[in-house]
Amino acid sequence: MTDTPQTPKLELHLHLEGAAPPAFIRDLAKRRHIDISGIFDADGHYSYRDFPDFLRVYEAACTVLTSPQDFYDLTLAVLEQSAQSGVIYSEAFLSPDFCGGGDVIAWRDYLAAIEAASRDAEARMGITLRGCITCIRHFGPEKARQIARCAQETAGAFITGFGIAGDETRFHPSDFTYAFDAAREAGLGLTAHAGEWGGPESVRAALEHLRVARIGHGVRAIEDPELVAQLAETGVVLEVCPGSNIALGLYPDWASHPIDRLRRAGVAVTVSTDDPPFFRTDMQREHDRLTQAFDWDDAVFAGIAQTALGAAFCDTATRARIAKKLEAP
Repeated sequence: MTDTPQTPKLELHLHLEGAAPPAFIRDLAKRRHIDISGIFDADGHYSYRDFPDFLRVYEAACTVLTSPQDFYDLTLAVLEQSAQSGVIYSEAFLSPDFCGGGDVIAWRDYLAAIEAASRDAEARMGITLRGCITCIRHFGPEKARQIARCAQETAGAFITGFGIAGDETRFHPSDFTYAFDAAREAGLGLTAHAGEWGGPESVRAALEHLRVARIGHGVRAIEDPELVAQLAETGVVLEVCPGSNIALGLYPDWASHPIDRLRRAGVAVTVSTDDPPFFRTDMQREHDRLTQAFDWDDAVFAGIAQTALGAAFCDTATRARIAKKLEAP
């Protein structure tokens, strides 16, 4: 079975800045006379050596995004690419750290631009976007508190989630309980990057200390059978990004990736692209490669879409509307 772009897809793990097309970033840099040439290879793709260097390149690319208008344009560009791969619902990680330095007043201006772009994209392309405010782990717990305040102040119909990303080897999940408690009190859905560069213990710590409903990546859970059984029993959803894991060297190839073993063990898994241009992927390619590696058919992908719908951080009306799109022939 070869998936088609018309097959409706839901994506729960997408970093807005990390989805910026390289040409988009280069054009902004040129207009603003900012030299970021060192982050691209000879063919114009993002270039990095390993995960720490990936973070450096990511943050360097973000330096050219300096205004709400930039984020309006970026959001439209990203949603257009997603829609071309058949995505009908997307949740993007939004980092106030990169939108006015985490200042709540400045963040509101950036958020207004992102929301405006999302409305325009939905009207033009039929894709629905919701935002998940994300603190950056390696920026530290105090900065995370500031970002949690941004989340509290702007939680609502569009901002529906809160999470943490960045260098998983820095600090401990227990250092971020204040930020997550604040987001929980604001009624936001909670997720955390874990079990990517940290092992199964990273997943356990995120579940214990941050009490999240979803885990970003979480694939290293496969190394702990007891943890796999716990995930299956509790229904914690993994936002799995296979192409990202392979591109960054976590697994050598698609056949080695544990997503199929996790799924067969009863763990609720979804499929996402993470930072697609960095890994030269999109949702269409993810589906195609999973079909090739594990012989997944339409029924498997339909089940994964339903898992994503159930785990989505959106209101009942939005969920019902997306459900109808999934049911459409």
